[in-house]
Amino acid sequence: MLMERILSRENLLTALKRVEQNKGSHGIDGMSVKSLRRHLYENWDSHREALRTGDYEPSPVRRVEIPKPSGGVRLLGIPTVIDRFIQQAIAQVLTPIFDPTFSDNSYGFRPSRSAHDAVRKAKRYIKEGFRWVVDMDLEKFFDKVNHDKLMGILAKRIEDRILLKLIRKYLQSGVMFNGVIQSTEEGTPQGGPLSPLLSNIILDKLDKELEARGHKFVRYADDCNIYVKSRKAGERVMESITAFIEQKLKLKVNRDKLAVDRPWKRRFFGFSFTINKEPKVRIEQQSMKRFKMKIREITSRSKPLPMEVRIERLNRYLIGWCGYFALADTPSKFKELDKWIRRRLRMCKWKQWKNPRTRVRKLIGLGVPDYKAHEWGNSRKKYCRIACSPILHKTLENTYWSQRGLKNLYDRYEFLRQS
Repeated sequence: MLMERILSRENLLTALKRVEQNKGSHGIDGMSVKSLRRHLYENWDSHREALRTGDYEPSPVRRVEIPKPSGGVRLLGIPTVIDRFIQQAIAQVLTPIFDPTFSDNSYGFRPSRSAHDAVRKAKRYIKEGFRWVVDMDLEKFFDKVNHDKLMGILAKRIEDRILLKLIRKYLQSGVMFNGVIQSTEEGTPQGGPLSPLLSNIILDKLDKELEARGHKFVRYADDCNIYVKSRKAGERVMESITAFIEQKLKLKVNRDKLAVDRPWKRRFFGFSFTINKEPKVRIEQQSMKRFKMKIREITSRSKPLPMEVRIERLNRYLIGWCGYFALADTPSKFKELDKWIRRRLRMCKWKQWKNPRTRVRKLIGLGVPDYKAHEWGNSRKKYCRIACSPILHKTLENTYWSQRGLKNLYDRYEFLRQS
């Protein structure tokens, strides 16, 4: 019985460690992840008995709204930590059963697969001559999954009736929003550990259909890109696959995002591609805008932060950002960003020095001749102009910032590309 494997000591300990590592917010009961271990120590016997007999009742999820970068909000359902723990234990047992049967073109929420792998596959298709893309996105996918259809798919592979009953209870546990509990007749709450696996199980039908038709495609969760050789072929594929998704899977395609276009004109997980015959991965424009907005926020001159605090915050953001975007085949862009970041910091430093007397003294301390220090220290040029001046370029240069701990994006990019 699968339920016994789920409730095994080894599986539960792994699930507990995973939930504690992921941290996350509390559910409707207010219990934090830090309190989970003690709660299980005191109450697990009753929880386990209820799970074995099929009497366990999941709590409704807490509904929160997360703003999207492109506008609007993404609805997340945050289960209680005890339900996250149980869902994680279920997912650990079901993943080895279902995952090996999934399509090789599916990359979302799967072991040893990532968005980077999806981008590399897309790049390969473009290189092979499939230079048009059908860009599809399912509208509110996690909120629209048909429960009966999903449970029918699960019942073909799972014989444990108690487990199937528990999964249906999770699907129908409801959501609490502004203190009001609402029932859920469709959808899988986006935010629980079980939700990604359930989404891949139902969308595997789409993958198998695309494979049967011989299409070149990449799917990551509810985003699917199909690569074809002409606009006409793309429009034909778009029409037929949209009909399949809406009629057979009972899901809805987002018409606002649906398009047949050139890959280099579309956004794909923060990346895009160059127009070259040998395509290169590049950082998409919107991703670059968001990066610069964040750097401007950290290096804002209106925030009187000590320089070491700014550099610490910058490093924390830059390391994570570069870890993801180092996939791009554009090293020159990282060099440009390094120069721009140092210029932003020079503006902060110039404002930090404030009055002309301090600026003259600091410049002399950095080895600037007296007459030059007085000339620039008393300058009325604006911050941006001063930051680009030869005097600050020579004094507050690369070595100055590296000695103060600033991470170099290009160096990290080169390190990640070689490792």
